Amino acid sequence: MIILKSLQEIEQIRKACLIVADVLESMHGQVHPGVSTEALDEFAERFILAAGAKPAFKGYRGYPKTLCTSVNSEVIHGIPSKNVVLKQGDIVSIDVGAIVEGFYGDAAITLPVGKVTPEAERLIRVTEESLYRGIERAAGGNRLYDISYAVQSHVESHGYSVVREFVGHGIGRNMHEDPQIPNFGSRGQGPRIKAGMVFAIEPMVNMGGSATIVKEDGWTAVTVDGSLSAHFEHTIAVMPEGPQILSKR
Repeated sequence: MIILKSLQEIEQIRKACLIVADVLESMHGQVHPGVSTEALDEFAERFILAAGAKPAFKGYRGYPKTLCTSVNSEVIHGIPSKNVVLKQGDIVSIDVGAIVEGFYGDAAITLPVGKVTPEAERLIRVTEESLYRGIERAAGGNRLYDISYAVQSHVESHGYSVVREFVGHGIGRNMHEDPQIPNFGSRGQGPRIKAGMVFAIEPMVNMGGSATIVKEDGWTAVTVDGSLSAHFEHTIAVMPEGPQILSKR
C-alpha cells in the first residue's frame, strides 16, 4: 500500500533530507586520495548527531555503519572500513540516511577521487542525469514506471546498463515503504502517481553489464564483470505543482 503524506509530514521528511543533503555536500571536501572510507563514515556520523538527528542506516537490518561507501565496481551497500583507502582515479558512491523525529531522509551521490578517466566522468554524469530524468516524470497523473522508463532510456542511450536487482522505494516513517521503483520498465505501467507520494529515486548504473552479485559480507553488491558502477539518489515529494526534491538545499 502506498501511503500518501500530508504537507506537515512532507515537511518532517524534508528536515531529515536536508541533513542528508548537508552530509553529502560536505563529502566533496572529505573525499580525496588517501582517506579511508571509515574516516568518511566517522565524519558523517558526527555530523548527523551534531545536527540532532540519528543515522538511519546504522543498525538497520544489522547494517554496521552510518554510510554506504561503494568504490569502483561496488554498486551499493559497501561497508566503510579503515582498510579501504581511496586512491587517485577511484570513484565512490556515498549513500546516507538520517532520522528526525521519526521521519527518514535518504540520498546518494557518486564522487571522483582526484582526477579520474573521461570514461568514469561520463558514467557519473549520465547516472546523475538519469536521476533527474526520472524525477521529471514523478508528477501527478503519470504512471510509476514512467519514472523507470525515463531512467532506463537515458542510461541505455549512452551504452550503459541499469542494475535490476535493486530499486528505489517509497519513504516516510520507514526507510523502505511501497512502492518499489525499478530503474527499468515500460511507459504507462504501474500505479498512478498522486500528490502526497514520497519516493527515493535511485539509479544504479553500470558501465558494463547489468548483473550484480553480493559479496560474502552479505551487503556489498558488485558488478559481475568488474565494470565501474555509479549511483545517485534523491528523496522527492509529489506536489500538486509537480515533483519537489526534498534532499537538496
